[in-house]
Amino acid sequence: MTTNRTSRVWLITGCSAGFGRELVLAALAAGDRVLATARDPRRLDDLVRAGAGRVRAAALDVTDEDAVAAAVERAVAEFGRIDVVVNNAGHGSVGAVEELTMTELRALMEVMFFGAVAVTKAVLPRLRAQGSGTIVQISSMGGQLSMPGFGAYCAAKFALEGLSEALAAEVAPLGIRVLIVEPGAFRTEFGGSRMHRSRALAAYAETVGPTRAAVDAMAGSQPGDPAKAAQAIVEVLDSPQPPLRLALGGDAVDAIAAHHELLRTELADWAKVSRSTAI
Repeated sequence: MTTNRTSRVWLITGCSAGFGRELVLAALAAGDRVLATARDPRRLDDLVRAGAGRVRAAALDVTDEDAVAAAVERAVAEFGRIDVVVNNAGHGSVGAVEELTMTELRALMEVMFFGAVAVTKAVLPRLRAQGSGTIVQISSMGGQLSMPGFGAYCAAKFALEGLSEALAAEVAPLGIRVLIVEPGAFRTEFGGSRMHRSRALAAYAETVGPTRAAVDAMAGSQPGDPAKAAQAIVEVLDSPQPPLRLALGGDAVDAIAAHHELLRTELADWAKVSRSTAI
């Protein structure tokens, strides 16, 4: 248990499984209190029992702004304040850009991007009034790089990271911190029933086919432990100088580092052309 600090109050979205569930347990282990949310709060009954009075459950669909506002008010009513907000609700998606319908893409963005923004905006007045608090955005290593078949998913994460980087600079003088978490492959439901799969076109069998196959085969083989990821997030929150971005998993560290090197090399290779555009 974390010691020598005041008990925090968490509001966490998407707690029925994966990172959300493990974050509730990690917060409890740290001596904190949690409003755990899910579309179906009955799936959180065991967490409420485990919390022994330190966990409350609430129904929350992050695409419903009234429900978002109600969850924020519920957290304050139950515990008096909010110290950590975790935007975790979401699901995976696999499909080539042409394969995705616009309805599918908009639905994904509503949950993965606009839902997270709605929760963030709803809680900011509370955090500003306190002069403290942390907003944790569960992104992905796909928030910095993309690959065939993950265009929609990564687009949502890219958008969340872009907004969150600006947000971090805006709220830092107000005593509010932002932490962008970028996991690699962890043993969650990402590749299971919560993964949206678009229709498949034969034209993309060579490029997107391997991604589809990897997604279908990944359950139970991912190298990351969600419980250890949750513990790492708590550890970073306790740090006096936390990073803006936290990669989780060796695969995330390696993939992001390789992508940064690719970008650096490409920028240097074309710098003469880039600079030649000056008046």
